[in-house]
Amino acid sequence: MVAKLTGFSPQGKTRGESKRLMLMLAFVIGVLTAVAGLLLKWLIHWVEHILTSHFSITGANWPYLVYPVVGIFLTGLFVRYVVRDDIGHGITRILYAIARKKSVLKAHNTWSSVVASGITIGFGGSVGAEAPIVLTGSAIGSNLGQLFRLDSKQMMLLVGCGAAGAVSGIFKAPIAGLVFTLEVLMIDFTLGSLLPLLVSCVTAAAVTFAISGTDNLFEFHLVYEFTIERVPAYILLGIFCGLVSLYFTRVMNWLEDQFRRLGKPWKRFLIASPILSVLIFLFPSLYGEGYGMIRLLLNGQGPQDWNQVLEGSFFYAAPHLLLLYLAGIIVFKVFATTATNSGGGCGGTFAPSLFLGCVSGFLFASLWNLMSIHNSRFIIHNALLAPVPENNFSLLGMAGLMSGVMHAPLTGIFLIAELTGGYGLFLPLMIVATCSYLTIIIFEPHSIYTMRLARKGELVTHNRDKAILTLMSMDSVIQRYEEHLHPQDDLGEIVRQISSSERDIFPVVDEGAHLLAVLVLDRVRHVMFRTELYHRLHVNDLMSQCAARLTTNDSMDIVMSTFDRTKAWTLPVVDTEGRFVGFIRRSHVTALYRNMMQDLSEE
Repeated sequence: MVAKLTGFSPQGKTRGESKRLMLMLAFVIGVLTAVAGLLLKWLIHWVEHILTSHFSITGANWPYLVYPVVGIFLTGLFVRYVVRDDIGHGITRILYAIARKKSVLKAHNTWSSVVASGITIGFGGSVGAEAPIVLTGSAIGSNLGQLFRLDSKQMMLLVGCGAAGAVSGIFKAPIAGLVFTLEVLMIDFTLGSLLPLLVSCVTAAAVTFAISGTDNLFEFHLVYEFTIERVPAYILLGIFCGLVSLYFTRVMNWLEDQFRRLGKPWKRFLIASPILSVLIFLFPSLYGEGYGMIRLLLNGQGPQDWNQVLEGSFFYAAPHLLLLYLAGIIVFKVFATTATNSGGGCGGTFAPSLFLGCVSGFLFASLWNLMSIHNSRFIIHNALLAPVPENNFSLLGMAGLMSGVMHAPLTGIFLIAELTGGYGLFLPLMIVATCSYLTIIIFEPHSIYTMRLARKGELVTHNRDKAILTLMSMDSVIQRYEEHLHPQDDLGEIVRQISSSERDIFPVVDEGAHLLAVLVLDRVRHVMFRTELYHRLHVNDLMSQCAARLTTNDSMDIVMSTFDRTKAWTLPVVDTEGRFVGFIRRSHVTALYRNMMQDLSEE
């Protein structure tokens, strides 16, 4: 049985003392996650500055062919021989730990992702630092919870505090940190649980502000304010971002499957690293996080500024090909990101989503304005086709892509508003993020973080019923049996086993322990005291076929639906080869479900 959460800690603290402890731990987590984020950013910028400060801006630079390969090679060595564990897919790993490991994350996750992603991104890996730092923050919370021997609900809350603090600190966005934890990690906290999250977010942001200054991560100056005439353009931009998000999600998932089938890490490295280096050589903007390009598109005042995007590439002398260059980035960014992670690097999809969204918004606005110019040449007066500001749409595209890729419209809205100070465009942010989300969910019901877990039934969602079933494990509800009957056993053996057991149902197996049928006590009750039949009746005369069989790989959702379909009260469980494991009783599952529902509902 799952231990009941009653408001007392394992050390016997009262409810008030337990809350004070959680607030203190949330404060510590906020400080540590902010420091970890600042350290990671410093490491990335230091490595990148050393490697690229001498590059030419008037043409291609051949080191782009070498640096990314060296970066993922060094990261691969670090992970394989120092960490000796898989540290990729940070946010997916957090979701899995919440659903299947009682929010327990390994101690090395508090630092290994910082080192690995610092090397990967500094050497040009086309990924982001945010997902690794979220894993780091969650691991800090998890390990503090383990240190104080907290229960599973408090552990889940500390993991959420770590994630919230990490997003808040690295982006200087406390509201986005809170919303991200509730929306992306899908932890259904009660109102009383929000206070530790707020403490962690505010602390992380304050520490980051104190050390690195109060400037926004991306400076943005609103020149063109919101006008109602641009609403159709905002809606179309949202739809466009949703389609780009779908492309990014589907292609990344497919590419990861292809690399996974290669098996050996060295095979993946030999194929992925040349792909990454060639793409960065052709499109230098794919180098690292790409935040420099975001700043250019957000703050550029015209073609003279925007053409700086082409510096260091073959396109430098052809500014008229800027839109073609940006379209190529939209197409190939997903290949660069997947090649980085699949080849042995370490990074997340936060930064790629922001980068791709900014490029998508700028490209959409530029094409819209070309259409407006074409419209004016034919003297067709239509206010809805009036030119739109590229800067504003670059910002809005960031919210659209983040909303679509992460299936998190609120995170996209608040994060971009806090990142840029673009609160004057709050309504357009809402329109674009909502339209992007509504577009992608038509085709893909799960985000890039959750699709694999959802397929396996290992995803905790805001649906409390499904969340509880996900948190329940098969091992916690299976009643394992040592008694076994065989078809040739006589009534005397049946009575012997019944007399020494408190059970009312017994498995019938063959010599290899494969389940054949079951024997129910009610089928034996009327003959069990007739000793003259002890050697005349056998198990195969009294056994019954099972209404259904469950396997050890079934999710609890399947278990409950099987009970509902068969109207049975007890069902047998077998392994993948059909060998008997035990029984699951509906009453046991229901009691455990009610306990967990009560635990999650308590303040």
